[in-house]
Parts: sequence; C-alpha cells; structure tokens
Amino acid sequence: METRLPSLNGLRAFEAAARHLSFTRAAAELNVTQTAISHQIRRLEEQLGIRLFVRHNRSLVLTREAQGYLPAVRAAFSDLRQATDRLRRSERDGLLTVSATPSLAAKWLVSRVAAFQDAHPGIEIRISASTHLVDFRREAEIDLAVRYGRGSWRGLRADWLMAEEFFPVCSPALLAGDKPLRQPADLAQHTLLHATVSREDWQLWLTAAGLPSALALRRGLSFDQSFMAIQAAIDGLGVALGRTPFVETDIAAGRLVVPFDLVLPDEAGFYVVAPEESADTPKIALFRDWLIASVAPGSRAPPPPG
Repeated sequence: METRLPSLNGLRAFEAAARHLSFTRAAAELNVTQTAISHQIRRLEEQLGIRLFVRHNRSLVLTREAQGYLPAVRAAFSDLRQATDRLRRSERDGLLTVSATPSLAAKWLVSRVAAFQDAHPGIEIRISASTHLVDFRREAEIDLAVRYGRGSWRGLRADWLMAEEFFPVCSPALLAGDKPLRQPADLAQHTLLHATVSREDWQLWLTAAGLPSALALRRGLSFDQSFMAIQAAIDGLGVALGRTPFVETDIAAGRLVVPFDLVLPDEAGFYVVAPEESADTPKIALFRDWLIASVAPGSRAPPPPG
C-alpha cells in the first residue's frame, strides 16, 4: 500500500520554522501569518502522528523525531528548487528580461534593442518598465536592470553605463513664436513642464542661471513620468527640463532644441546591474557589454561618495 504524503504547505512551514527556529521568521519568509504557520505545523503533526517542536523558555526546539526527519525534507525541497530552476532556465535560455524606468525604456532603451536583436537573433529581449527598483530575489524573471544612482548596491554587480546632464529643451516652433526665448529670464513668459519624479531639477537649474527658484513654483504642467513631459515639449506645450538619455534622440532629429548654453551635471549616473552570481552568464554579459559599447565614449563615472 502506497504511503500517503503529508501536506506540502505543512512541510514548507516545517522546513522554514526548523531552519529559523522561529514561527515568526518562518511566517515572514513564506509571506503568511504566524497563525497560519502554527496551524500548518499542527496539521502536519496530526498527519504524521508525531510532535515536531517543543517550546522551552520562549525558544523553539526540534524534537528528536523532527531532527531525524528534517534532513530528508530539506533535501527534497532542494531537489525541487534545482529541478524547477533547470526547467525555467531551459525555457528562458533565449530570453533576456531587462528592467528600466518607463522614461528610460521609452526614450532610450527601446531604440537600441532592435539593433541588438539584429546582431544576436538567438536572444529575445523583453523590457520590463517599472518605477520601483527591481528585487532580483523576488522577481527572478528579471535578468538585469539599468539603474540610476552611485553604483553601490549590495549583492549586485554594477557596471558604469553613462552620465546624465539636465538642461531646458523645447520645440523649435516655440522659438519661432511671439514670446521671446533668447535668455533664461524669458522663461518667466513660458509654461514650465515638470516631471514629478524630478520636480526639484527646475529649481536647481534656475538657481544656477541666476534666477529666483520661485519661478519653478509657478503654475505649469506636471506629469508622472519624464518622457511625458518631454513629449509635451515636442508638442509645443512649454519648456521641459531634459536629461541627456531622454532627449538626445529628439534633439538629433530636430524635434527638440536647446535654447540656452547652461547645462548642469548630475551627481549620479546610470549603471547596468545584475546579481553577482549570474552577472557573468553568457547572455547577460553579452547584452551588458553591447549596451555599454553603444554609449558615446567619454562618459565617465562620477567619483564614489564620501
């Protein structure tokens, strides 16, 4: 007669609680409540007909029977994880998923992906656009990301990609309009376009131009994402503060112009990041090196903070 296996959820709860010797930490790891862990352990004990844990002075201790049972349970879950990882890896060998912010994806990354796939038809690029920093442990489908910052993220390999400068941009039609835009003070007669993710940039630029930063507080148009403010500038709705990667293509195509010479460098920049343990896998290394090579030379990384 075939032995009936106990609840898989109960075994997961047992393995996590035994590893942490804590129902609370096991619950946090499995993203359930402590009560749920207690119920799963109790049900597992009923199914097995043995007691697995004993509480001693607020600490959790494995029974002798549980100590003998744990290695086999742990090995079984390890085998399952490895088999699942091999299965997913084989299905994803030709797929590379890249995370970036919506603005960087729309205005910079997308235009480069087609050229990469032409050169490497065996690799399919999938872009995941999101406003949050990717958590590679929880979002295992993400292979690498283009991240903005100072280049120091624990557990990640970070390779310098490009610097960023910011400066006003507008449609050529705005320059030809009836309101002058020959010097920074003329901005007082124009609508300023804001991206809420970088609202303070206008204040910094205006201060550097010798103008009152209060000009940035006048009523204008605000957008959730930078690429939306850039599109509004292309449509002639006002003057946006463009960042190099987001506007370089539109400037080259004549859709945007730079009315003033004042350009402010940013303190941080963009990096290509991937988990240290997978950063050198062939497809990740290939795309990372290609992406870095696609950027104009001379863009140096800023010095480390401190």
